[in-house]
Amino acid sequence: MKKRTLGKSGVEVSALGLGCMRMSFGDKPIGDKQEMISFIRSAVERGVTFFDTAEVYGPFTNELLVGEALEQFKGKVVIATKFGFKHASKAGPHPSSGFDSRPEQIMRVADASLKRLRVDAIDLFYQHRVDPDVPIEDVAGAVRDLIQAGKVKHFGLSEASADLIRRAHAVQPVTAVQSEYSIWWRKPEEDVLPTCEELGIGFVPYSPLGRGYLTGKIDEKATFDSSDIRSHNPRFTQEAIKANKVVIDLLEMIGKEKAATPAQIALAWLLAQKPWIVPIPGSRKIERLEENIGSADIELTESDLGKIDEAFSKITVLGDRY
Repeated sequence: MKKRTLGKSGVEVSALGLGCMRMSFGDKPIGDKQEMISFIRSAVERGVTFFDTAEVYGPFTNELLVGEALEQFKGKVVIATKFGFKHASKAGPHPSSGFDSRPEQIMRVADASLKRLRVDAIDLFYQHRVDPDVPIEDVAGAVRDLIQAGKVKHFGLSEASADLIRRAHAVQPVTAVQSEYSIWWRKPEEDVLPTCEELGIGFVPYSPLGRGYLTGKIDEKATFDSSDIRSHNPRFTQEAIKANKVVIDLLEMIGKEKAATPAQIALAWLLAQKPWIVPIPGSRKIERLEENIGSADIELTESDLGKIDEAFSKITVLGDRY
């Protein structure tokens, strides 16, 4: 697979990474552990070198899975994980427990994640969500201390504003910002992407396939388990699924010209935006993984991109992203 560098950091990764959350956390059924370990290793065999997890996924089980699967590839892959949630009980952190990015918590999470991931240093350590009660300078300072101690290699932020990115970067250079970004959610283009470009920071889009909608395989008859985030997502009501079909129609139209699927066009569109953008679609099936990987070989011309932008300017997506 083609490689990309996250901004000016020198961190080289595969053009497409792999989001691992749904392998052991989120909508049911989650993957069988041994099957998911084999799947992750199959991804490496196909050229994927960038893997995304977090302590809150499970909690803990996803880091354990990724650590076991990738131990044999130590030094050949880049693993990103995240800190930032409270530990409300012995069961561990959960998003509903609230935020906790106090420096002492960041240190504790780093030590625990190192063990679960079976690594000597965390390649990329993101703040999972901004903590309104902890100055971003304190967060960046804590990660800087971890980098100086050799426990972390690079610092990242997730869903942070342009102002917070600048403030954090002034204390400890930010290697990557991870936020939702796709052909139907383009808010990062307003100020986050320009800030990343100015400062030499890589950008990692999560949900690059719109939680599966942009694959074109979801219609208004779809039903979702109560554990699935889409079961209470405004963009996945029957009305929204039907109304937003115009997005799929556009992807299919471009796909016919390129002999590609809607998912491949959606990912190729992201890759065409900037050379330092590395999407991390989630997957649990080899055929989907290979389909996604195929997008890295699709070239969208300036004319193609202009056509897509012009068409999208006439489309109003129904439903908020959360």
